Amino acid sequence: MQAFAKLAVEQLYGVEIASELIQVQITNKDFEGDYTLVVFPLLKISRKSPEITANEIGEKLKSLNAEIKSYNVVKGFLNIKFTPEFWIQRFNIAAAKDDFGYSYNSGKKLMIEYSSPNTNKPLHLGHIRNNLLGYAVAHILEAAGNDVVKVNLVNDRGVHICKSMLAWQKFGNGETPESSGKKGDHLVGEYYVRYDQEYKRQLAEIISGGVDEDEAKRNVPVQAEVQEMLRKWEAKDVEIIDLWAKMNSWVYSGFDKTYKDLGVSFDKIYYESQTYLLGKSLVQEGLKKGVFFRKDDGSVWVDLTADGLDQKLLLRSDDTSVYITQDLGTAQQRVDEYNIEQMIYVVGNEQNYHFQVLKLILKKLGFDWADSIHHLSYGMVELPEGKMKSREGTVVDADDLIDVMISTAREMSKELGKLDALSDSEADSVCRMVGLGALKYFILKVDPKKTMLFDPKESIDFNGNTGPFIQYTHARIKSVLRKADEQNINIPQKSTYKNPNEKEISLIKLIDTFPETLALAAKEFSPAIIANYVYDVAKEFNQFYHEYQILREDDEETILFRLMLSQKIAMMIKNSMSMLGIEVPNIM
Repeated sequence: MQAFAKLAVEQLYGVEIASELIQVQITNKDFEGDYTLVVFPLLKISRKSPEITANEIGEKLKSLNAEIKSYNVVKGFLNIKFTPEFWIQRFNIAAAKDDFGYSYNSGKKLMIEYSSPNTNKPLHLGHIRNNLLGYAVAHILEAAGNDVVKVNLVNDRGVHICKSMLAWQKFGNGETPESSGKKGDHLVGEYYVRYDQEYKRQLAEIISGGVDEDEAKRNVPVQAEVQEMLRKWEAKDVEIIDLWAKMNSWVYSGFDKTYKDLGVSFDKIYYESQTYLLGKSLVQEGLKKGVFFRKDDGSVWVDLTADGLDQKLLLRSDDTSVYITQDLGTAQQRVDEYNIEQMIYVVGNEQNYHFQVLKLILKKLGFDWADSIHHLSYGMVELPEGKMKSREGTVVDADDLIDVMISTAREMSKELGKLDALSDSEADSVCRMVGLGALKYFILKVDPKKTMLFDPKESIDFNGNTGPFIQYTHARIKSVLRKADEQNINIPQKSTYKNPNEKEISLIKLIDTFPETLALAAKEFSPAIIANYVYDVAKEFNQFYHEYQILREDDEETILFRLMLSQKIAMMIKNSMSMLGIEVPNIM
């Protein structure tokens, strides 16, 4: 449509125009038409009123394209309506490919980092949004033709890790996952909470002795012990390294199970303990070049005040590194290992400033590729009860939430009779799909930039904009297709249907818009665009299903077309949900 409109305008007014001036959109449902051309940007070329310009372009379009049935003008908007034959042709193009709308071999290599957990606590609801968002964006970018490397950076060292280690030393009495029967990441997380409790106890004790609170915070014994433990770790103290490796191994085992249950994976895992030294070497280079400076206490900083930011610590006075130190090293290592054009970091919006600083420091160090860094900043997940706090042990644990979602899906599916015809193994599979589908869809349908409120009960609903509604629509279509197969009906590969109704055309239009929907989702790094698209497809099909017969239709050609249309809709639902990391059942 855009190409035809551009050609029409150029022929009509005898000028070459920029493609950006041709603004085509789907016609608003309140007006008659399939596509709408916005005429206002073209008035400087036509030098006529919006109405006259629109009518002239409409007549020219009709002369160029016999598939345009009619047009109408509403102020500065030209609404174009195509013939039924045009839409059947568009449908046949889409139906010919199972992966309609996908692109291949763009030649662009991207890296996307997501998850990035600390090894001092189990994954929680916030991590779930991070993982689901990163995994879905990776799949969307791949479907849009990019070569994508999915990576995870495990924050396996630092003060926060030492807090769990110190608490285990003091209070653990040799407890292990095997001796306690607890998942490794859960066990270590309990000691992180235990450290915080001890810190607060000691702080209160110091304050009760008449010491000012700020002074007391600088003199809490366990805090000093933690800092000393980190210094020993960086000095390769054997006892500390052994304890660190043992407790981290417990956590990794726990993480692996959670990732598997959640259905996410990575192509490579980086560890902060393996990249921080490279970061420290970059800091030393920066000192030599005069990019950084050392304060009297020996700590190393960069002054970004001239750039509108603050001074940023890069190395502590005891020469131990901070978060941004390893981020510098990790970024350099990735560029050395992969010929990537863009690095995408999926990290919460509380780190917006951090990534501003990271890019700026890398640029000051002379790395032109710093401009390729993109921070996919997303909003936090909140609960009806408020924000989560991991050090206080008030988070929603990822493992617990997955179990709750699956059990809730089972209860609701059973209550609605959706498991009645299934075997036990089929029921188990469907409940897992529905529970995880509800969780994933509820999170991914929200614009990543927005803070979201997660309500498990609201997410598992077989009506409305939910994962289960879309999954059930797919199962419904598959049921129709099985019945057709039982009746030995062969669904054609190409349709010659002559008279599609408005509902059928609406479905074809939705299918036809998928390539541009996918392109937009990839450009915006937004799974929400795909999620809301597939909901529109499922909703439109259900309206069609309730208004029209498929197998019981009298006319054989109509039956074959509607089966072909249903088959394609099922494929669009499956492909779209797959990009979101969501499985769809064939029976339900």
